[in-house]
Amino acid sequence: MQFSINRQAFIKSLNDVARAISSRTTIPILTNIKIVLSEDELILTGSNSDISIETRIEQSDTTAQLVIKEKGGITLPATFFANIVKNLPADDLMLAVDGLRANITSGASAFTINGQDVRNYPQLPEMDDVQSLSVSAAQLIDIISQTKISASTQESRPILTGIHLALNGNDVKAVTTDSHRLSQRIVTLTGTEAHVSADVIIPAKSFNELQSLLEGQDRVDIKLSANQAVFDLGHTTFYSRLLEGNYPETDRLIPTESTTELTMDAGALLGAINRASLLSHESRNNVVQLTLKAGVATLTGTSQEVGQVQEELVTKSVAGEDLEISFNPDYVRDALRVFSGKPVDVKFTSNLRPFTLTPAEETDNKQLQLITPVRTF
Repeated sequence: MQFSINRQAFIKSLNDVARAISSRTTIPILTNIKIVLSEDELILTGSNSDISIETRIEQSDTTAQLVIKEKGGITLPATFFANIVKNLPADDLMLAVDGLRANITSGASAFTINGQDVRNYPQLPEMDDVQSLSVSAAQLIDIISQTKISASTQESRPILTGIHLALNGNDVKAVTTDSHRLSQRIVTLTGTEAHVSADVIIPAKSFNELQSLLEGQDRVDIKLSANQAVFDLGHTTFYSRLLEGNYPETDRLIPTESTTELTMDAGALLGAINRASLLSHESRNNVVQLTLKAGVATLTGTSQEVGQVQEELVTKSVAGEDLEISFNPDYVRDALRVFSGKPVDVKFTSNLRPFTLTPAEETDNKQLQLITPVRTF
C-alpha cells in the first residue's frame, strides 16, 4: 500500500475516527486505526465495540489531494500514529506499507512504525430488518443536547445510560432519566416522510460522540435494526450498538398539575444558581434552597464552614402557594442551559415532589426538564 495526501485533510479524518477508539478496550487490535486503500478512495475505521466510525477520503476530493499508488491495508497504533501525523513538518505526507511495517515521510522527516494485519480487525456489524429515515442534523443536535444531561453515568443500571427514542412516523419522543432528574424532548421531523415505528435505546456516550460529527451537516440518514443504529453523514458513517431491555415508564413521573409557579429568564436564574452554588459546593450535601413567599422568590446557598449567600430573584411572576424547597444546584444548572436564556416556567406541587422546567407559556411538555428535590429534614 502506498499513497500521499494533504496532511491537514488527513488529520481531520483521523480525528473523526479517533472518537471511537479507546485505550481501555478488551480487544487489543481496537487500539489501532484501520487503514484501507482501494483504487479510488482511502477508508479509515476506528472502533471500541460499542461504537464504530468509518470515514472515506475519495481521490476526486481536491482538498485532500489523495494520490493512490498501490492499494492495500494495515492497522496502526491510533494515538501514536496520529501524534506522528500532527507533528510532521510538511503540508503533505506519504505512507508506504512493507509487510506489517509502515513508512511515513513528510519533508525531511521519516518514521517507521509497526502495524498489524488488517484482516485481524473486526468487521463492521451487518444489519438485518432495517428501518430507515432521514432527519435534519439540526433537529438531531437539538434532541441530543436537550436530553443527554439526564442520562445516568452509573453502569449499575445500564439501561439508564441511554437515550430512549420512541419513533412513530414523523414524531420522535426522546427521554432520559438517572432517577434523580428527567429530560424529555418531543419533535416532529421536518423535510421527510418517515414511516418508522421503533423503540430504541442508544447509549448517551454514542450520541455525545455523534453530536461532535454533526456540526456543519445538513441531513443525516439513519438505519435502525434490532441491535444497531447507523448514522450516514455522507463521507462518514457512525455505528452504535443499542442497549437491550425495556426503558422505565416515565410519563407517570411528570406532574399533571402544580400548586406554585415561578416564571423568569433562564439566564437570570442560571446566574443566581451559579452564585448560590459557590457556597453549596463548599458544603458536604451540595444543596441550595428556594423560598417562595408572598410573591417573592429567594435563593439561599449555605456552607457551615464558609458562610451563606442569599439573593432575591428578579422574576416575571410568582403565583400560587408559599413554598420552601431544596435541590441540587448542578441539576438545575444543567437543565437551565438547554433553554438558551429564554423565559422558563418552573412548576411545583410540594417540597417533596419533583418540579418541572418548561419554556414559558408552553404546556405540551415537548421540551421538559424534571428535577427531584432534596429532603433536608
